[in-house]
Amino acid sequence: MKSMSVELRYAESALAPMHRGLCESSDLDREVVLGGQSVDGVETVSSFVYGEPDAYEALLTDREAVLEYDITPTEDGCFVYVRQELGPEGLSLLDSLAQDTVVVVPPIEFRSDRTMALTLVGHGDDLRAVLDSFPEAVTVDVRRVSDGVTAHDTAVSARQQDALRAAWDLGYYEIPRRNGIEAVADELDCAVSTASELLRRAEAHAVGEVLGGDV
Repeated sequence: MKSMSVELRYAESALAPMHRGLCESSDLDREVVLGGQSVDGVETVSSFVYGEPDAYEALLTDREAVLEYDITPTEDGCFVYVRQELGPEGLSLLDSLAQDTVVVVPPIEFRSDRTMALTLVGHGDDLRAVLDSFPEAVTVDVRRVSDGVTAHDTAVSARQQDALRAAWDLGYYEIPRRNGIEAVADELDCAVSTASELLRRAEAHAVGEVLGGDV
């Protein structure tokens, strides 16, 4: 069994409506789909959106195909539950990529630069067949191939980047340390626990990239 992490870059004409709205909004960074399914032409998806909850809700209310949704705001964005009718493009992404032995392993990341990142798991021949199935309007970049089952590691959020930059500028990573986590929290105008969590998540991603980048 093989795992393949890919990045898909869409031509503007090939963007799905919600992805297009994400790209066009200055208040939204990316959407990370945590799970979903399609039954009888209706897609149900749970995701986390990095950005302003009101901006994402505006995209949902503008679409007649949306049957219902629920939004729960958080520090970095919002959790979203959406049920919507599938458009003329047919099957959802989760189904269209699941050819033969191939399955999509969540999360799936939709970014505001017209790219999408995800991991596919399956037999090598079937993974190659999936790569050949994308239309010309989609450019495929294979980022990593490995043995066994893995999942896509989402990128550092804008808020986490702010935390890293603040910590770096304040000397948090200097030896000896010039300022502690309290100074980082003051710079970000958040609780110490929040600043600590933001740094831990960003640091975990950075370490994973260093250790796993050549796999």
